[in-house]
Amino acid sequence: MDPADPVRLLQPRWIAPATASSPILMDHALAIRGERIEAIGPAAALAQQYPQVQPEALPGHLLIPGLVNVHSHAAMTLLRGVGDDLPLKRWLEERIWPLEQQLVSDEFVYDGALLACREMLLGGVTCFSDMYFFPQATARAALVMRMRAVLGIIVFEFPSAYGTGPADYLSKGLALRDEMRDQRCLAFTLSPHAPYTTSDETLRRVASLAAELQVPIATHLHETAGEVEESVAQYGMRPIERLEKLGLLGPEFIAIHGVHMNDQDIARLARAGATLAHCPHSNLKLASGIAPVGEMARRGVNVAIGTDGAASNNRLDLLAEGRLASLLAKASTGDAAVCDAHWILRAMTQAGANALGLGDRLGSLEPGKQADLVAVDLSPLEYGPVHDPVATLIHAAGREAVTDVWIAGDRVVEGRQISNSLSREAVGTVVGRNPLWHNRLGEFVSCRGN
Repeated sequence: MDPADPVRLLQPRWIAPATASSPILMDHALAIRGERIEAIGPAAALAQQYPQVQPEALPGHLLIPGLVNVHSHAAMTLLRGVGDDLPLKRWLEERIWPLEQQLVSDEFVYDGALLACREMLLGGVTCFSDMYFFPQATARAALVMRMRAVLGIIVFEFPSAYGTGPADYLSKGLALRDEMRDQRCLAFTLSPHAPYTTSDETLRRVASLAAELQVPIATHLHETAGEVEESVAQYGMRPIERLEKLGLLGPEFIAIHGVHMNDQDIARLARAGATLAHCPHSNLKLASGIAPVGEMARRGVNVAIGTDGAASNNRLDLLAEGRLASLLAKASTGDAAVCDAHWILRAMTQAGANALGLGDRLGSLEPGKQADLVAVDLSPLEYGPVHDPVATLIHAAGREAVTDVWIAGDRVVEGRQISNSLSREAVGTVVGRNPLWHNRLGEFVSCRGN
């Protein structure tokens, strides 16, 4: 922190630090200096510590850490609704992959990612982890929207408009990482699409690079029963066992979906210190199933929450994911106490930041961490009475209650509006272009007789 930077004081009704040991704080304030949180303490004490600073009152508000969307395909916002009511295999093979072959380009990804960033910001998401083609376009969109992005270096065996094969995907992704290394709001993961789209040779290369570069590995895993059955038939083992033998499992490993996990699979995740990226709406909408998150929580697996893409959700609404995750865990275990609201808040913040290697900077409200904050207005009568503001946030309120968002101390949403004129102009330009994508999508769907 630069002591020359001015201090700003926020004084909400409640502060939820989202750490395991910190209770909800009332009559407290939070001091920001530059990009970081400088202090959290009783409002009267901070007023004395900073007598020259006029606190900004946030009456009726709960202040929480910025939400971390641990899995998304941001550009697929432009594919929202094109493959509804199909199971995953048909959704991919009949709708998504053919559309991507026809439409995906740098411009397509940039436009879709800009719209996704706007939607996520207005819902309190300050950091998202993405897996898609042309990650350089997603990077540009995140920078314009002043948002944190963790970009997946994608890899699979087949060619696309973005690359010719595994070596090309890795080469392009690593070159982008080198190019963007000075952008502090960007980070990277190695992101093989799934075990069924990547060979043993490719996965060994990914494991080697992850160890060398000290970056997380994120991959779709055990999303459907069919995926597990095909792996057993082809390799004589379940997908997670195959990945373990190839050296991918460890604290840096993120298993996306993890719907069809048995006791042995969960034990492997827990033993490795790995993370589950839980995307409940997508899992349900594609009829993939219900991930055993309650049991994973009991076994100590780090569970973080993601939206997946708008093509399979169809919202990028992390607060809605959190509520559904809590309810599904309770129903599937028969335990009303499992995955309570405070656990869910940590799953949407601290757990995601830890999974992405950013836990020392993000994910909780603590002095020294980046000032990524979300103010949520819990004053409307339809949310009250508020006995526990975190429970009210998860089970009564929603993204419409988010009023203000700060990233690195910079207010990016103010009064439910994107606050930066450049960001608003960029989104407006994309909206102006959007009929082009709609027309091309419409032509493609029509020519396939759907």
